[in-house]
Amino acid sequence: MVITPHFVHTHIVRVQMTFDVGGISMPEPDLLVISREDAAKCAYPTTAELIIEVANTSLAYDRREKMSIYARARVPDYWILNVVDRQLEVHRDPHPNRKAFVGHAYRSVQILRESDVVSALSLPRVYFSIAEMLGP
Repeated sequence: MVITPHFVHTHIVRVQMTFDVGGISMPEPDLLVISREDAAKCAYPTTAELIIEVANTSLAYDRREKMSIYARARVPDYWILNVVDRQLEVHRDPHPNRKAFVGHAYRSVQILRESDVVSALSLPRVYFSIAEMLGP
């Protein structure tokens, strides 16, 4: 992962801390990227720029329940680091979807391999290496 000075001054990364999604749940994402401005407003953030879940045994839950919850909260980037298949699942463009767990899903799902890199929509100058995220 490449961290730019701009990122350090404008965003905070929280690890396994509560995310307030408006009464339906209080999940604790593995990684939550929020703006410093939002972090100063309240103890539990209600908006996020990026959420990353690391999935091994929780893959089905992360793909169904958490995906729908984060889409309902309008998180623009939801990533599942799929340890089992050694890939990153990038979910974008949240929208209402009656068939989803809490009535919301993502229109775009992209599967990235170990050799790929990715940037968050709101952090286009910050690059994440999938290989580095997965480790050896």
